[in-house]
Amino acid sequence: MDSAPLDLAGVTGTLTYLAPTVERPFTYQYPPPAGRPQRFAPEHLVTAFIRNGRLLADELSLDRQGFRLLKHATAVDLYDDAAIERDYYPEMERLVAAETGASRVLVFDHTLRTAGGTKPDGTPVREPVPRVHNDYTLKSAPQRIRDLLPDEAEGLLQRRYAFINVWRPLKAPLLHFPLALADARTIAFEDAVTSDLIYRDRVGETYLFHHSDRHQWFYFPAMATDEVVLIKCFDSDAVRARWSAHTAFPDPTTPADAPQRASIEIRTIAFF
Repeated sequence: MDSAPLDLAGVTGTLTYLAPTVERPFTYQYPPPAGRPQRFAPEHLVTAFIRNGRLLADELSLDRQGFRLLKHATAVDLYDDAAIERDYYPEMERLVAAETGASRVLVFDHTLRTAGGTKPDGTPVREPVPRVHNDYTLKSAPQRIRDLLPDEAEGLLQRRYAFINVWRPLKAPLLHFPLALADARTIAFEDAVTSDLIYRDRVGETYLFHHSDRHQWFYFPAMATDEVVLIKCFDSDAVRARWSAHTAFPDPTTPADAPQRASIEIRTIAFF
């Protein structure tokens, strides 16, 4: 199998945005009540040029574009949940602190994703998300801190904080369903639409996005397992990049024999 050429300017791919709708989008995180769909989010498919971020990786930053590619190897077995929480979480806290200058970093969650929806041992995991989205909203970001750190939250919310995901492929080179990331400077607040995540005991929020010709997209072709992408999912400082929309997308240059996508994302909060 040949790897994708790393010097190509980019690819033209299909991105799935939210179509215009008067009804608020939602997804049930459990089997929905009778008569309700699991998910409501009408799709608008858009053909877009997705630039090769490797060609200007040194110019990309969390505080401008909202994402950054880094070299970072790990010896942790990333299919082992216990090892991830014991060993990988501290690694990621140190990495995010070093890259952002945060005085404190909390890893609070992780998600494995595979194109087939299972680990190699057959354990079910989530699949890649092929929709343009962002993980947190103006409401759900501070609420997540209140949920996680109830005794400290009000004090922490008085200072700057940022939700940063650390995304890593588990197979290399990653050619199947790579991650596309939108330059935060090209996203307007009115492009974002709040979508409800409905749990049995609470309702969370994410953003879906309407398409705009302003949006500029990037990806990092043929990522290796010793590379990670840091993704800004929320920043309380409105002067900096507040979030970067992102999505998995079908790369039309993917070889037919490419291994299916497998990745892990770590969710962190950086406090300053």
